[in-house]
Amino acid sequence: MKKSFQKPNPDDRSDNVEKLQDMVQNTMENIDKAEETIVNASSGEKEIIQQKNKRREAAIQSFREEIQDEASDRENGYH
Repeated sequence: MKKSFQKPNPDDRSDNVEKLQDMVQNTMENIDKAEETIVNASSGEKEIIQQKNKRREAAIQSFREEIQDEASDRENGYH
């Protein structure tokens, strides 16, 4: 039996900033949708939704920090 090894893809970071910005936008939309559902949720469900939204907000902060890093790398000539 012949083993085949896949060659790893080259590191392409050219569109990371845009992908991260999309992730921020999508996460913000998810927060908004979750907030809309709180109106009809039970108290237990409200707590779960609020906890999820806190995690989403933390994720957004991390995405924004990574966007800054990627933008800085792009400005400094990383290809």
